[in-house]
Amino acid sequence: MINIQNITIRLGGNLIIDNASAYLPPKSKIGIVGRNGCGKSTLLKTFSGLIEPDSGIIKTPKKIKIGYVAQHAPSGVRSPLDIVLEADHERSSLLNELENCKEPSRVSEIYEQLRIINASAAPAKAARILSGLGFNEEEQNKSIDNFSGGWRMRVSLAAVLFSEPDLLLLDEPSNHLDLEAQVWLENFLKKIRSTLLIVSHERDLLNSVVDHILHINLGKMNLYPGNYDSYEKQKHERQSQMDAIRVKQEIRRKELNAFIDRWRYKAHSARQAQSRMKALSKLEPIAMVTEDPNLVFDFPSPNELRPPLITLSNAEVGYEEKKSVLSKINLRIDPDDRIALIGKNGNGKSTLVKLLYGDLKASDGEININSKLRVGYFAQHQIEELILDETPIDHMTKSLPLASPLEIRNQLGRFGFSGNLANRKVKELSGGERSRLALAIITRNAPHILLLDEPTNHLDVDARDALLQALNIYQGAVIIVSHDKHLLKLSADKLILLKNGVVQEFNGSLDDYEKVVISEN
Repeated sequence: MINIQNITIRLGGNLIIDNASAYLPPKSKIGIVGRNGCGKSTLLKTFSGLIEPDSGIIKTPKKIKIGYVAQHAPSGVRSPLDIVLEADHERSSLLNELENCKEPSRVSEIYEQLRIINASAAPAKAARILSGLGFNEEEQNKSIDNFSGGWRMRVSLAAVLFSEPDLLLLDEPSNHLDLEAQVWLENFLKKIRSTLLIVSHERDLLNSVVDHILHINLGKMNLYPGNYDSYEKQKHERQSQMDAIRVKQEIRRKELNAFIDRWRYKAHSARQAQSRMKALSKLEPIAMVTEDPNLVFDFPSPNELRPPLITLSNAEVGYEEKKSVLSKINLRIDPDDRIALIGKNGNGKSTLVKLLYGDLKASDGEININSKLRVGYFAQHQIEELILDETPIDHMTKSLPLASPLEIRNQLGRFGFSGNLANRKVKELSGGERSRLALAIITRNAPHILLLDEPTNHLDVDARDALLQALNIYQGAVIIVSHDKHLLKLSADKLILLKNGVVQEFNGSLDDYEKVVISEN
């Protein structure tokens, strides 16, 4: 049982959580949702002890073991396997004591305790978790310094999962995962016995893993039973009820005002008028939940081109340090294609996207591209290359030097940049707003094909739904790399699997591919 009692949290003078309360059932799996900046990560840090609330308390069972993925990635010469094994502090402590223990009776006690906690099975268990998160046997035993920051964060995640805490706190755990590792993680989280608090924007994960949704909005918390789809239904029903109450309140308010205006100065009814005035002052307006007018994606549709747009025949592509990444690529892309590229990280998905865009050249075979083809290419580096001290209007003016101010405003408006937001500096924009700006820039000339490499990384659930709707309306071809299963299921008609240097169509649905991934782990 976890009881959040009237907590208030301020950060940098800003009120984040405002006298909020919630009761979290024991052994529940709770998805924490809300718009960016509402306090989701702040709440997890409060549970972990990194942040103290300004007021109020969080009551948890005594001697509860809490697992939280540290924000800094591990480093040094230790291997991923060693780092994960060290997360079992009891086992590590016993083994360290055993190395220096000279007393036979204590040695016997240590061995007995190791047997009780099944310490001998720990290496195999740690290896399974690391394998599920994408580390092969050789990689599990390499120095952690050989890995990028994203892969090191996977090791941190593996260590927390291995430690089997009573309360598991996960903040966007799929940020550093590919689709395959995310499928494994979902399956793993379904089986754990810990109480789980997870911040995620992955609709499929929130539907398949959690049994409650904790919604944070305007500093308050509301707990809904069920998964994310159930939460949305309940929230809409609740909003309809609030709308009805708001209408009744407004009618009542007008009646009270009319009575007061008529009778407040007449002696025989002054007391009743005063009573009505008090009632009017206590009549709290029901908060309105409105759609965010800035949460917009609208891809301009291109003029028609005859198919095919691109054909690859026995093409090969690679890099200088690795001569060939993909070989014998045979692929045809038509104007109505909706293709998802799947396969574990390192198998060439981004490489293929760069080949289609022209950032990489084929080292063998043929690639034929329609001479009139316009391509829109989105990747994370484009967000990082935005100039922090410039505005969306500045960026779009550079991208469309011959366009009129109205045309520039119209293109920005397609992605929610209207009014003051278009004149706000990039450094003041959220991650999701920066993503929308990058998408506005790459689609400025109405491309015939969109190449999207992880377009949802900085988007919350509502923004991902808006992106999905825009993709389904868009009249061009789409090739997408994403770990967001919900997006892929509802936007892609064809799956292209990249594995061991081979590019081939996957004969089945994304659900079928999930089963393959789970069976391999």
